[in-house]
This record gives sequence, C-alpha cells and structure tokens, in this order.
Amino acid sequence: MISRRTLLRGAGCSLGLPWLEAMAAVPGAKPPVRMAFLYMPNGVNVANWFPKEKGRNFDLPKTLTPLASLKDQITVFSNLWNANSKGGDGHYVKEAAILTCQTIRKTQGADMANGVSVDQFAAKTVKHETPLPSLELGVTPVAIGVDAVVGYTRVYGSHIAWSDPATPLARELNPRSVFERLYRAASGQQADAAKLDTLLLDRVLGDAKRLRAQLGVADQIRIDEYLSLMRQLEERVKRASAGQQRTWKSRAPIDMKDAPTDRPSDHAEHCRLMLDMMALAFQTDTTRVSTLMFGNSVSNVSFRWLEGVSAGHHDVSHHQNEADKLRQYQLINEWHIGQFAYLLSRLKSMQEGESTVLDNSMVLFASALCDGNKHDPHKLPLVLGGRGGGRIDSGQHLVYGEDSPLSNLYVSMLDAFGAPVERFADSTGPAAGVLKG
Repeated sequence: MISRRTLLRGAGCSLGLPWLEAMAAVPGAKPPVRMAFLYMPNGVNVANWFPKEKGRNFDLPKTLTPLASLKDQITVFSNLWNANSKGGDGHYVKEAAILTCQTIRKTQGADMANGVSVDQFAAKTVKHETPLPSLELGVTPVAIGVDAVVGYTRVYGSHIAWSDPATPLARELNPRSVFERLYRAASGQQADAAKLDTLLLDRVLGDAKRLRAQLGVADQIRIDEYLSLMRQLEERVKRASAGQQRTWKSRAPIDMKDAPTDRPSDHAEHCRLMLDMMALAFQTDTTRVSTLMFGNSVSNVSFRWLEGVSAGHHDVSHHQNEADKLRQYQLINEWHIGQFAYLLSRLKSMQEGESTVLDNSMVLFASALCDGNKHDPHKLPLVLGGRGGGRIDSGQHLVYGEDSPLSNLYVSMLDAFGAPVERFADSTGPAAGVLKG
C-alpha cells in the first residue's frame, strides 16, 4: 500500500531564484509581489479583536498585541462580510467560501460546487513565471464523510483554495516533504523526480479507480472525493515531466542538514514549520501565491498546552457567553495572531535591495466567522500584513459601512498583485482606502 504521504511528495515543485542584489541594479527591475492567506477556524472573541479607534491613530486590542512591532505594516478591517455565505447551517458554507465569496452547493459527496478562489485568480497570472503557481499548506489531514448535523461533505471544510468550482486544491501537510522538493530542484534532481512522480501517481490513481468498482455507494463517494483532490497533482506532475522548468537553474543552494522534521512534536511546532516553508518559498520566488490552514472547519484541536487553556478550539468557540470560555477563546485567538506576527517578522528580515520581502507581500489573516458561538459571517476578523510592493496603504484601521463586501478587498489585493479585475464575486468595486493613490 502506498501512503498518502508518499503520494503527496510528488507534486512537480522546484526552487526558484531568490531576489539577488544584482537584480536591483537592472533599470526598472522590481521585486515580485507575493500574496498569501492564513486561515484560522472558529471565529474570534469579538470583544478583544476590533480596535476602538479608526484611521492611523488606533490602539491594538488585546488579541492583536503580538503585532505591536509591525503596526505600520498591517491594515485592520471592520464591517466586511461574505454575503454569499449567509445561507446554510454551521461552518462549511462560510469557511469553504472565505476566498471564493460564493455559495457552495449542499452535497454529501463528489458533486461539490464553489467558485474560483482569489489566490488562484492571482496564481493564474504568474504561473509561467515561477516553478510553482501556488503552494497550499495545512496541518490537519482532509476530513471525509458527511457532517450529519448539517448535511455537507466534510471535504468542504478542509480547503480554502479552489482552482475551479469543482476542484479544491490538495494541501501539503508535511514540512519535510516541502523542503525536499526544494532540495531536489536545487541539486538538479528535478527531472528524474518528475518521472518517478508520474509513475507513482499513475499507479495510485489506477488502484483507486479499480477499487471504486468494488465498493458501495458511500465508499464510492469517498473515492470520488479523493480522485478530485488528485487532479491538481496530476497537472503539476505533467508540467514538471514536460520540462516546462527545464531552463531554470537554482542559484540558491539548500543544505539537507537544514531539513525540518517530518514528525513535528506538536501542533505549535507543525504550524511554525509550515510558516517557515511559506517564507522560504516566497524568499526564493519558488511561488508568489500561498495559503495555510491552521485547522479544518470545526477544528477542535486541543490547546491544553497553551497556558490558561483547558479545552479544544471548537468547544471554547461555543462559549455561550461564559466568562472562562471567552477567556480561553481569546488566548487561542491571540496565539494564532502570534503565528501571523512570526511570519511577517520572518518576511521583514529578508532583504530585497532597498525593500524587504514583507514590503513586497500581502498576507491576509482571516477567519470566516466573527463570533463562533453564533456562526456569524458579519464583521469578519481580518488583518492584512505587508505593503504589496508599495501599493498597500498600511498602518491603519479601516472601518466600512455595515455589511460591506469582503470581495471588495480582494479586488484591491488583485490590483496590487498585478492581476486587476473589474469584479470579483459580489464586489461593488475596490475597497476604499486600501490602495495608495
């Protein structure tokens, strides 16, 4: 039997060139702009999230205090929401659509329908400029089956990146596997690796299709879910096998002595390692688009290791206004913001000529719910880090009219990325105040 880890190691990824100081001497040359999305499940303790003051002279509320040293590099938003996610019960309809701003189809199986996520709109515009069009990361395996409470397939809750309405993109869960892909490319082993990946993928998909014919309806649905998640892996392997990156040569050596573990000791270490991999991918220009899910929808990861917390994430999000649960909820939110601050700090430390990787990035931290106790999609908790190559007017708290479209923010981000669109989903235009000029 071939393990999922073995399969996912073959994805046709490679290491791109870093932004070299020599490039800065080329007239008109600019560092590339990157776009990333960090997703936290289960919403926030609202009382400790939103600043009281708007504009530039705002104080960071308790949950956002880990961002104090980065205040001039962040933009906090109030009153944005995802109108197309207001229907449906529970989490899935909100969380699967956080980057698509669409209404997902209620289904128990393979006939999923959503939309194209904003990260993939961006990725399609630069897919030929980097070895990897986008990088999808996670820390929790895909959930399968049906949530009997609300009647949605759990696969919806395991993905925020969608290449088309029916295709969620498989996430890499193993930090060492990501690093090894980079190493293979840097050491000139990419072509041979791609051939092996193709053989392996063909074998696994063939086995899955043969197995499907022997299963009952419920298990056939699970196999169909699995096959749909493998489509994007097939595409990436084909790209590598066809030699589309054959002319690329790495100029940034990678030492296997620096490889991270493939068995993180705990959830905190796992998250940090995946953030490190995202930072490395951006620094080397392997990709300019990435997503990371800190947990799947309805995540009940235990945070007992966090001082002052004695319960799981989802459990405390249903706080019912109990003081102790609200306190624990806030601590879990603050821990996640600490991870966001860690990534921004890493990117800020990476120099690119007279700027930094953070200056040339947009990293949106988001949850698809406001108050998890109410499953509320209004007033979404959103913080944008970075200046998007100088296009983002950071260092402010932007307050919009009640129920302004989240998709307006995505229109602005796509513009700053260099992939302008007139509309995205239900947008009414760019979000006021986000872009300079």
